[in-house]
Amino acid sequence: MDSKDALVVFEGTKIRRTWHDEQWFFSVIDVIQAITDSGRPRKYWSDLKKKLIEEGFELSDKIGQLKVESADGKKYETDCANTESMFRLIQSIPSPKAEPFKRWLAKVGYERIQEIENPELAQDRVKEYYELKGYPKDWIDKRLRGIAIRQDLTDEWKNREIQEQKDFAILTNEISKATFGKTVGEYKKFKGLDSQNLRDHMTDWELILTMVGEKATTDITISKDSQGLNECRDSAVEGGTIAKNTRKELEQKTGKTVISSENYLRLTGKKQRKLAGETSNEAGKRD
Repeated sequence: MDSKDALVVFEGTKIRRTWHDEQWFFSVIDVIQAITDSGRPRKYWSDLKKKLIEEGFELSDKIGQLKVESADGKKYETDCANTESMFRLIQSIPSPKAEPFKRWLAKVGYERIQEIENPELAQDRVKEYYELKGYPKDWIDKRLRGIAIRQDLTDEWKNREIQEQKDFAILTNEISKATFGKTVGEYKKFKGLDSQNLRDHMTDWELILTMVGEKATTDITISKDSQGLNECRDSAVEGGTIAKNTRKELEQKTGKTVISSENYLRLTGKKQRKLAGETSNEAGKRD
């Protein structure tokens, strides 16, 4: 779920993390950059891996290749570790920043517990994330509302025998096709996107219609007591069709198409270049 992908900061250094298997995984390279004086964190990590293997540390069980966003706005696979494994890695790194980082890491984990107990905190952090990227305030409000509606829908699906990730994708595509005439993949291609989240690049009306389709799907699913993939798929098509009818009527009244090739890559690119520059400056200071 896209709202759980974010950057976090330790002493001015950005650390990428991603939500996987119901827990945070942190970029190992970013952590090494944050707590060592090495100007070559990738080489440092390569040497440390060899040392850990010699010590019997099962890297394959503790470290996973996950996709995190790079400076160019695209997502690439990189070595990531969860909180527990990251503590073990930090113990192998001689650095005065190791202990402060452990405390920081524990705090980050505690924040996640707080978010579970109080979802409003999670929403505040997501809002801050989009604000830092430069999104307009009214767009952020719609995006946050869309996240809540999406969560309600996926929770409903989970209660109706939908568990596999591919099934969630199938149902999401049905809503998208009914609403916009395009699957998520086709829509991303239309907007010139690669690994980016489609919803982060939707216009106001695209976000609104996505909400209409997903909210209608949720209510129809409940009303019909849809069970399993086939019945939930029928409800998804019906929900998306309601959004399509709204879109068609709007387009007829305004004489303009709602489906737009516009994206927010200009914001992401600008922000990522800034982050990359800050990281380079930090590295320069250390050198």
